[in-house]
Amino acid sequence: MRARSDPAGNLANGTLHHRIRADLEGKILSGEWPPGHRVPFEYELMAGYDCSRMTVNKVLSGLAAAGLIERRRRAGSFVRRPQFQSAVLQIHDIKAEISGRDQAYEYELLSQRRRKANAGDREALAVGPQVGILALRCRHFADRRPFALEERLINLAAIPAGETIDFRTEPPGTWLLGHVPWTEAEHHISAAEADAEMAHRLEVVKGSACLVVRRRTWRAGETVTVVRLIFPGPSYHLVARFTPSQR
Repeated sequence: MRARSDPAGNLANGTLHHRIRADLEGKILSGEWPPGHRVPFEYELMAGYDCSRMTVNKVLSGLAAAGLIERRRRAGSFVRRPQFQSAVLQIHDIKAEISGRDQAYEYELLSQRRRKANAGDREALAVGPQVGILALRCRHFADRRPFALEERLINLAAIPAGETIDFRTEPPGTWLLGHVPWTEAEHHISAAEADAEMAHRLEVVKGSACLVVRRRTWRAGETVTVVRLIFPGPSYHLVARFTPSQR
């Protein structure tokens, strides 16, 4: 028997509002509800969760504010299509980029670990010490040669569905771009000499020049992921074409 909530959606063991939101967000981020899918109408959610219209409206407003759904007057709510945008550098899907060059793409997951945020995680993601983090390391290949080494942190408080994805078969960047809308991104680009670990993974001589791209993405002010991509220097070029800003 389901527990009946009060008008604010409160339950003795937590808020019904948070449980409903977690359920709906899980369906969106897992792909069960793809972009364009119509979210059940308010009265359907009220019946399904045995709750008030106030609770349902609070959940839908929160999902809309997070960029996961769009609410259309008289039409209902729909899963929002991920927004790909950047002022100068776009966020590219490495898999699609390599395949688009008519090169054979391969991917290798080196490690995947769930942990409580350590000091470095808290600084990188701007989260508290009890937040769950998914730490991933992987390699991308083009025509069987290492193309990039990826080191990524995913904020599981922002993307709880990330913990259920099998990243042994799907690159994290590909999954994130396809399922998680973002509202802001920041790139830091630098050069580095390959240390022993980088040289081994990228199959270059220790001390070789590498291009390092560090990117942080946010959704409605909450950090979603931080990634460090390391490319062998001669194999990657950054090109940005833009017009003068209007004054």
